[in-house]
Amino acid sequence: MFRTRRGKVTGMILIALLFVAAGMAGACLGSAEISVADVLRSVFSRIGLCDAPGTVADTIVWNLRLPRIVLSALAGASLGMCGAAMQGMFRNALADPALIGVSGGGALGAVGAAVIGGSIAVMPPAAIVGAFVTTALVYNIARVGSRVHSQTMLLAGLAVNALAGALVGFLIQIAAYEQVRGVLFWLLGSMSGATWKVCGVAAAFSVIPLCFLPTQARALNAMLLGDAEAFHLGYDVRRVKLLCVGLTAAMVGVSVAFCGAIGFVGLVVPHLARMIFGPDHRTLLPASALSGALLLTIADIGSRTLDAPAELPVGVLTALMGAPFFLYLIYRRKGVPRRDDRS
Repeated sequence: MFRTRRGKVTGMILIALLFVAAGMAGACLGSAEISVADVLRSVFSRIGLCDAPGTVADTIVWNLRLPRIVLSALAGASLGMCGAAMQGMFRNALADPALIGVSGGGALGAVGAAVIGGSIAVMPPAAIVGAFVTTALVYNIARVGSRVHSQTMLLAGLAVNALAGALVGFLIQIAAYEQVRGVLFWLLGSMSGATWKVCGVAAAFSVIPLCFLPTQARALNAMLLGDAEAFHLGYDVRRVKLLCVGLTAAMVGVSVAFCGAIGFVGLVVPHLARMIFGPDHRTLLPASALSGALLLTIADIGSRTLDAPAELPVGVLTALMGAPFFLYLIYRRKGVPRRDDRS
C-alpha cells in the first residue's frame, strides 16, 4: 500500500496522527468525560504555557490518564517492534516475543513474587529478572559452540513457556484467595498501575532499545535469506541474534513487569505493518512500533470505557481485536505459496 519512499513517509505520518488522536481520546474518555480544552490546558500548564487550572479534571488527566497513555505507547511499541524482529530473525510468521520465553518467565517471576513473597510491590522487578533468566536459558540451550540454531531456540522457548505456565498455574492454586484476583487480572494485562514514575522506569528500559534495534534492520533483511546467506553477505549472525534476543528481553520484560502478559500485539502488529509497508525491516521495525503503540492505546481506552466504572483486562481486548484479524490473514493467504514455508 505504501511501498515507495514517499508513500512510506506518508504512511508513518498517518499512523502517528492516528496515535495522537487516540491519545487525545484516551485523555478525554472514561468514567468522567473531560473536554479537549481541559486536556490541553492541563498539558500546557505543565510546560509553562498557562497557569495550572487546579481542578479535578486536571488531576484526572495528568495523574491518571496521561501516564496510562504513555505506558500503553511504550509497551505497545516494544511488543510490536520485538515481534517484527523475532519474525525476521526466525523467518517464521508465527514468531513473537513469547516464543523465546520472555513473557512466560516474566509472568512466573511476578506471580512467584506476589504469592511467595506476599507483596504486589515486588512484582515488576521480579518479572524483569524472570524474563532475563528464562531468555538466557533458552538462548544457551540453542547455542552449540559459536552457533545459535533458530529452530532449537523456538522449540526451547515453547518448552520453557509451557513449564512457566504450569508453574504459574500451581502458584495461583496455592495462593491466598485475596491474591488470586489481582494476580489473574495482572496476567491478562492492565495499565491500572501506570504512574509517571513507572513510565520513567519503563522508558529507561525501552527507549534506547527502540532506537537501537532498527540499526539491525539490514542484517535482519539478510537473515530472511537464511543464516548462511547472511553470513556470506558479511553479517555476524550470532552477534545479531544475541543483540535481538537481549533487546527483546529488556523491552518485553519491562512490558510484562508493568502491564502484565499482553498477547497478540507482537504477533499481529508486524503482519499488519508488513501488509502496508512491505518486508523491508528498515521501515517495518519503526512501523511496527508505531502500530503497536496505536493498538495498545486503543485497547486501553476500551478497557476503561466498555464496562465503566469497572475495568476490563487489556489482554482480553487485544486478543478480541487480534485473533479475528489473524484468522482473516490466514484465510486470505491460504493456498498462496510462501518463500519462508521452508522454515
